[in-house]
Amino acid sequence: MSELFVPGVGAVFSADIAVPEHEREVRFYARVLSTGQHPLWQPDDLMNNLGMPIIGLGARTAEYDHLPLQWMPHVQVADVAVAVERAVELGGSVLMHTKDDDGESQWAVLRDPNGAAFGIIPVVPAEAVSPGDGASLPDPGSAVGRIAWLDLTVPDASTTRDFYREVVGWSVQDVEMEEGGEGYADYNMLGEDGTPAAGVCHARGANAGLPPVWILYLPVGDFAESLRLVEEEGGEIIKTVQGAGGEAQYAVVRDPVGAHVALTPG
Repeated sequence: MSELFVPGVGAVFSADIAVPEHEREVRFYARVLSTGQHPLWQPDDLMNNLGMPIIGLGARTAEYDHLPLQWMPHVQVADVAVAVERAVELGGSVLMHTKDDDGESQWAVLRDPNGAAFGIIPVVPAEAVSPGDGASLPDPGSAVGRIAWLDLTVPDASTTRDFYREVVGWSVQDVEMEEGGEGYADYNMLGEDGTPAAGVCHARGANAGLPPVWILYLPVGDFAESLRLVEEEGGEIIKTVQGAGGEAQYAVVRDPVGAHVALTPG
């Protein structure tokens, strides 16, 4: 997921959440995300450093009170109505489903059989996406606020893989794993252009103990300072993962109201 916005089936467009204690949550994310000499996120509105709306933090009004307290990615699909129907057939459920005056599906929020919530939207035309303030889109490797990765950890990753392949239209790439001398596969879920868009993982090895929700990986300017602020602002560090050389790769944290997100060095 190297580009900010990729038009196409299976590409992740953005993510949002509706939270109680909205002011406290805004303060938490504003401080935790906007670290470093050149912050990747704007603290006043949580847009990225180009002024682009990548993530949204809304208040938990009566309209959204039935939604689970999870960050929900918005994934582009070929046909929202077909995806909704297929999700229900495969054991998922519909949390929201918006249609236009002609009854055509516009977008939906679904829950998979594990309880993970996610949104589906039609493919967004490239010309409909423009950077904030007239800025050009960054190179894939540049330091900018983005959803760096997205994954879901569940007990039965194979069945969950098939659910999303059918509902979203993702194809699958096996990722060979090993635990205690036993080999198994986690899965990269690929968009229509063959680019990995998300991961579906077994709840074992490094992923043991993670909740069965979609976890966003958000880069920050100063990783150590962001982790310090997580705890200072009432959150909790659930798991930290280091690379083979001892460098920090990411940390999964729980925010003050119980939603999970991962932070990674920018």
